[in-house]
Amino acid sequence: GRYDSFYEEGGNDYPIGFVRWTEQRNFEAVLDMMDSGTLEVLSLITHRFDIEDSLKAYALLDDPSTLGILINYPIQDISKLQNSKIKLSTKAPSMPVKLLPCIGFIGAGNYSSRVLIPAFKSSEAILDTLVTSGGVSGVHYGKKNSFLTASTSIDDILKNEDINTVAIVTRHDAHAAQVVSSLNAGKHVFVEKPLALTLNEIEQIDKAYQKNNKSTNVKLMVGFNRRFAPHIIKMKELLANHKAPKSILMTVNAGSIPAEHWVQDAKVGGGRIIGEGCHFIDLMTHLVGHKIIDFTATMMGNAPSIELRQDKVSITLSFSDGSFGTILYLANGGSLFPKERIEVFCDDAVLQMNNYLVLTGYGWKGFRKMKLLKQDKGQKTCVNSFVNSIINGRDAPIPYKETIESSRVSIEVANSLFS
Repeated sequence: GRYDSFYEEGGNDYPIGFVRWTEQRNFEAVLDMMDSGTLEVLSLITHRFDIEDSLKAYALLDDPSTLGILINYPIQDISKLQNSKIKLSTKAPSMPVKLLPCIGFIGAGNYSSRVLIPAFKSSEAILDTLVTSGGVSGVHYGKKNSFLTASTSIDDILKNEDINTVAIVTRHDAHAAQVVSSLNAGKHVFVEKPLALTLNEIEQIDKAYQKNNKSTNVKLMVGFNRRFAPHIIKMKELLANHKAPKSILMTVNAGSIPAEHWVQDAKVGGGRIIGEGCHFIDLMTHLVGHKIIDFTATMMGNAPSIELRQDKVSITLSFSDGSFGTILYLANGGSLFPKERIEVFCDDAVLQMNNYLVLTGYGWKGFRKMKLLKQDKGQKTCVNSFVNSIINGRDAPIPYKETIESSRVSIEVANSLFS
């Protein structure tokens, strides 16, 4: 079972008739023998150190006379051992907490630590508590980004009255429950996509939002950052004066992810359409500006050479104003081709956006081209817009109905592929 996520993380044991010795059974057998005295280990111990002197123990590892090193841990008060948080800073905010978004952050993985935490740090928000499953990363990124506290318990956020906003950047299967808990605690919520993995979770979130929004006017926003990219803002501006139905083609050269990756696990990551395709369903809804009324979805056909089919998909959305659009979400392309391209056909003209670097107008009156030197998918502007909406008491930058619709349709599309 070593290195097998199906066994180590999923908890799926191998039948003993097929695999006699797994990691778990090895541990059990050794512990049983030590307990009964069958396996005598005292004679193997060559050195003993208190934990404070553990560096000396490591220095002996290259010594051929070293066989077994025992580390002694001092007896600690139980309340100290059970403490879930540690103070990182005593620095007081420059403005009263109640006037600013005070953030409790859940998760410090790659995207969180490299993109979202720095984006919130550069805004006017106060970074109060960073919660991680392992305390080491919480302390590291907490100190690096000037959090006041690091913790391993979400309750340290939910029960903290100073914290009025929760940012959720955990594995996808945890999002819905954490959103519901945060809303029920009366907190504003920023959650990285996807909002949920099932329609039942969407319903639970909606109930929590409707209930708590009546009393505390909480905000809920999913990190659909592409809406806030400079090229998308320009496209939306140009399309505002054109009421005719639009035809949109989005080509997403998503790149492959191994079948055993957690994102591909329907119960953990939800699969790539729910986990990432929701970005483009939301983006198309935003550009059209009308409600989705129908969809069709087709995935690559079954063939011996294809291990995964559900990440090679064509999704066509129909909208209430007569517009329609197709999303080609493809994991079988090459890295030399741009990752994202958007084409909008409307009123005898075309807008084409390539990889958030170049936007070109063909036959578009008063507009020809917009270039950026560096790709900008709108992450920082997305966060700033959310923070400013709390400071200024405005609605969330993405309307709640659109957030729910994009999330619901993404799940329905993924479900339809296997129906």
